[in-house]
Amino acid sequence: MLRKINAIWEGDGSNGIGSLTAQSGAFNKMPYSFKTRFKNDDGKLGTNPEELIAAALAGCFNMKLSFVLNESNFNPVKLNTDAELIFEDGKIISISLNLKGEVDDISNDKFIELANEAKNNCPISGVLNCDILLEATLL
Repeated sequence: MLRKINAIWEGDGSNGIGSLTAQSGAFNKMPYSFKTRFKNDDGKLGTNPEELIAAALAGCFNMKLSFVLNESNFNPVKLNTDAELIFEDGKIISISLNLKGEVDDISNDKFIELANEAKNNCPISGVLNCDILLEATLL
């Protein structure tokens, strides 16, 4: 698999603006800037690299967990994961995953075990240099 992203930046660090475009078309000229990264808590002005990393981890984790569950003969109905990234002093410190899962015929202990297996083995987890925390709730 090969995926391409185009990132354009114009101007200096604090006043410049940029855009991100995905090969897939999932986003096209999505704006990002110093303001969208550090001063725009509601996210309405655009994205930032940390938000995209959190999204990549949550999406990868859900997909990996689906496969891990299938390999153990469980079929997920729905996996809903929120990711909260903590960025301090120019570094990603941690990403907390809060999973709510609907999976038929599985015990809570088995669900948590398999969720941790997925967290520890999804491809995005493997490239991140931060703590990845997981809270898993079976609905």
